[in-house]
Amino acid sequence: MTETGLHCIRLTINLKGGDRMKLTHFNEAGKAHMVDVAAKDDTVREAVAEGRICMKPETLALIQQGALGKGDVLGVAQVGGIMAAKKAWELIPMCHPLLLTGVNVEFHINSEINSVEIRATVSTTGKTGVEMEALTGVSVAALTIYDMCKAVDRSMTIEYVRLMAKSGGKSGTFIRKDE
Repeated sequence: MTETGLHCIRLTINLKGGDRMKLTHFNEAGKAHMVDVAAKDDTVREAVAEGRICMKPETLALIQQGALGKGDVLGVAQVGGIMAAKKAWELIPMCHPLLLTGVNVEFHINSEINSVEIRATVSTTGKTGVEMEALTGVSVAALTIYDMCKAVDRSMTIEYVRLMAKSGGKSGTFIRKDE
């Protein structure tokens, strides 16, 4: 414990082989800070995130039929996801405001598990990546579906929100291999 009563956070992660990775959103004193990206090169960057919202079969049928009485659930969720990706920097404390060059939110109905699968692809040309924007887009799209359907199904669950791929920047390309 420090004099302020807060616990300190370790600033490094031990990796296999003894390598260490520094967490960039903490300064040398262990305090949170926004990373200075001014010296970084502008590169084309893209991130893809996915998630899903599971529900009762009757709820999924109402979405497909457009019979919820609140309008086009997936259309509204698509707009919500796009808006959220654009505002990730206002919601997540250490995110940089970015000029996004593209945001696409797509849905797939999976009747086998009574879910709506959500995929957000975000792109920019800039000094920092768009992973948080893609993850925020998926999350808010799922929350929008929940909000529009909660009157008929409060048991819905939002699951598996995760980064699927990213490209650009110093760290290069990441593609999730366990899917």
